[in-house]
Amino acid sequence: MNHTATQAPEYYLKTYFGYESFRPLQREIIGDILQKKDALILMPTGGGKSICYQIPALMLSGITIVVSPLISLMKDQVDSLIANGVPAAFLNSTLSFEEEGEIIRNCMEENIKLLYLAPERLISTFDFLSQNIKIQLIAIDEAHCISGWGHDFRPEYTQLSVLKQKLPHVPIVALTATADKVTRKDILSQLRIPEAKVFIASFNRPNLSLEVRSGWTEKNKSSAILKYIRSKPHESGVIYCLSRKITEKIAAFLQSNGVNASFYHAGMSPGDRSRVQEAFMNDTTPVIVATIAFGMGIDKSNIRWVIHYNLPKNIEGYYQEIGRAGRDGLPSDTILYYNYADLQILTRFATESGQPELNLEKLGRIQQFAESDVCRRKILLNYFAENTTENCGNCDVCKNPPKHFDGTILIQKALSAVMRTQEKVGVNLLIDILRGSQKQEIIEKNYHKIKTFGSGVGISAFDWKHYILQMLNLGVIEMAYDENFSLKVTELGKKILFGTSTMEMVIPKDYEEIRKKSTKEKAFEKEAFIPAVVTLEERLFDNLRLVRKKLAQDQNVPPYIIFHDTSLKEMAAYLPVSMQELRQIYGVSLTKSEKYGYEMLAEITRFIHENQIIRKKEVFISKPQIVSAPQNTHKTPTHEVTFILFKEGLSIEAIAEKRMLNISTIHTHLQTCYLHHLIEDHTPYISEEEINLVANAARVVGSPEKIKSIYEFLEDKVEYLVIRWAIAVLKKNDRLSP
Repeated sequence: MNHTATQAPEYYLKTYFGYESFRPLQREIIGDILQKKDALILMPTGGGKSICYQIPALMLSGITIVVSPLISLMKDQVDSLIANGVPAAFLNSTLSFEEEGEIIRNCMEENIKLLYLAPERLISTFDFLSQNIKIQLIAIDEAHCISGWGHDFRPEYTQLSVLKQKLPHVPIVALTATADKVTRKDILSQLRIPEAKVFIASFNRPNLSLEVRSGWTEKNKSSAILKYIRSKPHESGVIYCLSRKITEKIAAFLQSNGVNASFYHAGMSPGDRSRVQEAFMNDTTPVIVATIAFGMGIDKSNIRWVIHYNLPKNIEGYYQEIGRAGRDGLPSDTILYYNYADLQILTRFATESGQPELNLEKLGRIQQFAESDVCRRKILLNYFAENTTENCGNCDVCKNPPKHFDGTILIQKALSAVMRTQEKVGVNLLIDILRGSQKQEIIEKNYHKIKTFGSGVGISAFDWKHYILQMLNLGVIEMAYDENFSLKVTELGKKILFGTSTMEMVIPKDYEEIRKKSTKEKAFEKEAFIPAVVTLEERLFDNLRLVRKKLAQDQNVPPYIIFHDTSLKEMAAYLPVSMQELRQIYGVSLTKSEKYGYEMLAEITRFIHENQIIRKKEVFISKPQIVSAPQNTHKTPTHEVTFILFKEGLSIEAIAEKRMLNISTIHTHLQTCYLHHLIEDHTPYISEEEINLVANAARVVGSPEKIKSIYEFLEDKVEYLVIRWAIAVLKKNDRLSP
């Protein structure tokens, strides 16, 4: 491959990566790079950053140098490229002298297209490499690490400032998933590419659900997490914790309750960390409990959930960590637990850091995110300067809009207690006073004698925590971090206290209902691993995962490098039985079809015959191909099970919870019912304006079945769920003609 490409970028996209079309901005970025222009690329995790430099690397005649911060990340990226037929290699401390020599010789002969190195290794070998290798492009991954304003500053990255000076005519492409405006400006300055074009893709990850749970005790958190994991058998997830001690404690709790989990933190030996990470990547250990040390090296595409056991220290870190879920585009969950104890610890860390003002400000923003009663995705996108006024419909606030009440009297009770204790109490002690506790500290300080002692006895401690959290967020009280986190009444608070102002508050969710649910744990355990209906498609997907796992073991690579879950799900839905059909599956490149396709086709063919499936032959990839169950089965089709519950009056959310399926899956069932005339009214789910938008997009892309193309044509403004509803309506009413 020592020639300059004559084919268009789309050819390389399909041949080497198995994708039919580019995502937004990718094509434009590639065009600029091929014109030798510098660029700063901001795309969310899983948004397709790597494609932006990997395709130019294939098209240019020389070598592309890729700066990557972690050995494990380099190995995964190189393994993925090789699996797709792209000649790539890395240089790091895991290689022998002979192996390094072979790689350098291959680079000199232009038998390798992409060479991955850590920043310090690149600088130490740069003079030799630049004199002996034809460097055509330099890509700097995780570029936010070069900035002191970034959330993950690494001093070794600052050495990269010499690259532009030494190779002024070689384009530099800096890539990151998280960088605010200050960090972006600093990246350009540090790399000496001030004129580089900045490409900012949408930070919206609509497949990620966002949820914040406030005020939970340690015991209730652990029980809820255990219950959640049991509802997601065979799925991978990460639990992020604030300290090493907590990771070990939670991992031990999960293990004692039958969950295959391991902990991971910087206090472990390199060998132990490597073993834990490898087991996770290979789907051997599905659950990891970790500190943020478990970070950039994680390129696993099928992480289905991320839980934050504690509040993160800033939004950038939070966004990057939840971004590790659902990189394959499939629905994935994120849950954040938040309480005052975390806030106190993080405030101390920020105050004692080298940049206290900056870190306290960033902590304040993540606190506001956690406490907010407006769409959480809207807050995230606005933080990254992607202004939006639309609610996402896939966060806890949108799914359960808060109810408000006049909280003036309640606030006055709390503020009166704060003032009568000379503003020397913290949150927990204030709650004890309001609830009339007889704790020794209260008696010793005579707080039991103040007028408002016990005035809030009818309100649970759980609810009081929510109310005080709101008071902080509304600016009614403030926390004096330098006075042992005592509460102070603000000027606004004094207006409410003295009756010159009023204030509305949000009604907390019913904690008693949460508590009652947790008492049903045993019954839940019995049901958790037995789905109501296991469809043929789901069975085939599980079978294909086993085939993939064996192939991965044979190749000594993580399973997702063989095929992503997205590809397996399409195979299970569309049932390809020839190599030509298999290559139409999303993410199946030419090389992958040749390497692994025969095993997948053999399993699909076996499954079809064994289950007597009638396969539609007229058009491949037009609709799910499993159209009839085997004759000897008596299971009700899955969409009919959903329809029965729907007719009983259950909401979509309730049906999803009862059947332990995603909400999007329930919508798919209802769409099938609509097409079969079981449901006649589509208006609760989609508007006429949305139907017309999708109809126009379908005509432009040439097919209503190209849902991803329609989604991209509409610039990610219309969700996949809405697009699928629109197509169902258009099909039923014969409105798909050009």
